[in-house]
Amino acid sequence: MSGARQSKKPHCSPARFVAYEVLRDVADRDAYANLALQARIREARLNDQDAAFATELTSGTLRFAGKYDAIIELATGRKISAIDPAVHTVLQLGVHQLVTLETPKHAAIHEQVELAKGVAGMRTSGFVNGVLRTVSRTSPEDWEARIVEGIGNDRDRLATLYSHPRWIVDALADALDAEDRGSELEATLIANNEPPRVQLAILEGEMTPELAGETLTATGVSPLAYELSSGNPAQVIAALTGAGVTAKVQDQGSQLAALTLTEAAPVRDGEAWLDLCAGPGGKTAVLAATARQHGATVRANEVTPHRAELVRSSVKDFTDVVTVVSHDGRSEEAYGATQYDRILVDAPCSGLGALRRRPEARWRKKPADVEPLHTLQRELLSAATAHLAPGGFLAYVTCSPHLHETRDVIEQHLREHEELELCESTVRVNGAGDHAATVQLWPHRDNADAMFIALMRKKDARGAELTEKP
Repeated sequence: MSGARQSKKPHCSPARFVAYEVLRDVADRDAYANLALQARIREARLNDQDAAFATELTSGTLRFAGKYDAIIELATGRKISAIDPAVHTVLQLGVHQLVTLETPKHAAIHEQVELAKGVAGMRTSGFVNGVLRTVSRTSPEDWEARIVEGIGNDRDRLATLYSHPRWIVDALADALDAEDRGSELEATLIANNEPPRVQLAILEGEMTPELAGETLTATGVSPLAYELSSGNPAQVIAALTGAGVTAKVQDQGSQLAALTLTEAAPVRDGEAWLDLCAGPGGKTAVLAATARQHGATVRANEVTPHRAELVRSSVKDFTDVVTVVSHDGRSEEAYGATQYDRILVDAPCSGLGALRRRPEARWRKKPADVEPLHTLQRELLSAATAHLAPGGFLAYVTCSPHLHETRDVIEQHLREHEELELCESTVRVNGAGDHAATVQLWPHRDNADAMFIALMRKKDARGAELTEKP
């Protein structure tokens, strides 16, 4: 039997069926879980409560897939490869309900058995029933003890317990060790498994206590960031728009990445800025809001045409100061024969810094992905440096803490480009007032994606003036 078979609508809750279909979309078509989930929820016409349950089932099962597979193998005495893909997905969803959500046993088992009948056939129902009953007879704490029993290596234990591929655990550990904070490894793995709350960037207008109400709270990390405790983000943004406030959904780590460039020095009227790898446009919007205030302009380049359209949508309120183009960031066309005062290189990367909001990414990424990205990152930085005006600022950003995408890139680039120097960033991290030459954010410390930010300046006599504060 194939996991790609056409499912019949089973006699289980619509939310569980939607979650199953999204998980199969991810497995069979390499779909992005968030996009597939939105489409399936619309198609099934789920109400808000069922949509929230389907989201939790999908995201939670993807996050903990490695841990759940270890439990399934112990409960069945079989390797995952010996289990039909459709049945495997049904079992993962069942284990998530029993072990993490602690759904009432009868409801979880009955619903998953009905799901199995619809998607994998009647003859699978007995197997699914037996496996989930076996799982239900052991407490979540005992299952955790069983799956790590006999694992002597601490990183292997953490990888199994917190459901991360070992190579990602190693990469996170190396990045933390580079900061002399290796003891925080377990904390960041835990944070990666906690779904983040929605954060908004307030781009224009005045946020008042009355507008914030009880649902929006300033984070204290990014000066633009408010966190949403409840409610529909689209409805909240619409209400703010009606009150003259422009807001967008954006993680505060991304906000800080753009603010590092805008706050590098006082903005002079007529400055030209470039967002070299702009898609999907959140950082471009932050740049545009400041550019409009100070008489600067922004060129937003995105190599992929459909992502360039996302940038246009993101900056639709700032078309007076933003021009969107679509070129390879290593080509001359991307720059339009201009020397720029500020350039943001938010380079393509492994995305290991956003595992909490992209639950399937940890299973999709491979160690071999990193080296080609490292090469591309260096090529983009070199092209950007050639088009940076004397005295201008260059911000290099990745949503990854992997050292080969962060410190290694910057160190090699500075060795090859003596005209550049690192600058102190105005970003304040971890509640500290000291400014660093490079910044590594972490979800467990900063309530942000694990963004890496490095600010550089092209040396010039004028540069001394640019860095002086008024």
